[in-house]
Amino acid sequence: MYLALKEIRHEKLRYGLIISMIVLIAYLIFILTGLSFGLAGENTQAIESWNVKSIVLNKDSNVSLSQSLITDDQAKKASLSAKQAVIGSTPVVAKDKGQKKISSTFIGAKKDQFILKNLKISSGRRARDSQEVVADEKFKDEGYRLGDKIRLNSSDQQYQIVGFTKNAKLNISPIIYGSTGTWKSLRGMTNAKVTGSAIVSKTAKYDAKDTHLKTYAISYFISKLPGYSAQNTTFGFMIGFLMIISLIIIAVFLYILTMQALPIYAVLRAQGIPARTLAATITSQSLILMVSGLVIGAALTAATASIIPIGVPMSFDIPVLTWISIGLLIMGFIGSAIPAQKIATVDPVKVIGG
Repeated sequence: MYLALKEIRHEKLRYGLIISMIVLIAYLIFILTGLSFGLAGENTQAIESWNVKSIVLNKDSNVSLSQSLITDDQAKKASLSAKQAVIGSTPVVAKDKGQKKISSTFIGAKKDQFILKNLKISSGRRARDSQEVVADEKFKDEGYRLGDKIRLNSSDQQYQIVGFTKNAKLNISPIIYGSTGTWKSLRGMTNAKVTGSAIVSKTAKYDAKDTHLKTYAISYFISKLPGYSAQNTTFGFMIGFLMIISLIIIAVFLYILTMQALPIYAVLRAQGIPARTLAATITSQSLILMVSGLVIGAALTAATASIIPIGVPMSFDIPVLTWISIGLLIMGFIGSAIPAQKIATVDPVKVIGG
């Protein structure tokens, strides 16, 4: 460690450049991870707030909430308990005079079931009738206020916003909570014998007792949300490639510096300093560089998180970032293996004699 610190202090510029590269890579990885979790969260915030473990859809809906329909007879046959709730889902465009149009998802539910019963209100109150709705706070951020009356799609019917709720997004779309009657009206099924789009359950192995319905684990349903898996896979590959790039950078820079200082190491070997000690110097240098870069990168990430606009979906999971940091340290350790092996096998006679 002593030799490692001494050499870093002696070659401040060279090692400073390496640390700068590591800082940039760590910063980029942390930011990408935050964006990945933020976007993933905006796909599933509403589902997670419901605390459900399974969902029942029409088996011909291709695991799509918006394409599924459940009839009144099927809902009666399902023998719903307090752990199940029927929801209706449909995409809508919310608008009000003088306000920005917002593409949303309307979720219709019954007041006596847990979706609306347990809905956490950040401001205002819960809806009491079919003319009132509760909206995600994105509406508040866009300028909508309690008491505003909105229209949905091309309907002339007005719905009053009586409450706002946090973390109510599904597939990145902000949710508007209302009644099942309003959902049927928006779907043009006022006279149809349908009760909703799906049954969500707090039990994992819920059986709807109908051959036309199928129960899916909520994790499987989430994986089938449009673009969800592709998005997470893309971010995963980007983060993985950046970690490999960090390994290459550490290995190349340390190898070049080692080759330049090889005569010095050969002299130290000739003086009787064990190869293990010199190899440990290279490993120590790598870990010092990685830790320094990670600390600075984390500080920059924290500073960015404090000033980033509210509209940017970013969420930091400390345990995951910790494991990524450990992974980067391992990459740095692996990257030091090649120059360390070079020092361990150097022949002082050949180097000094040459």
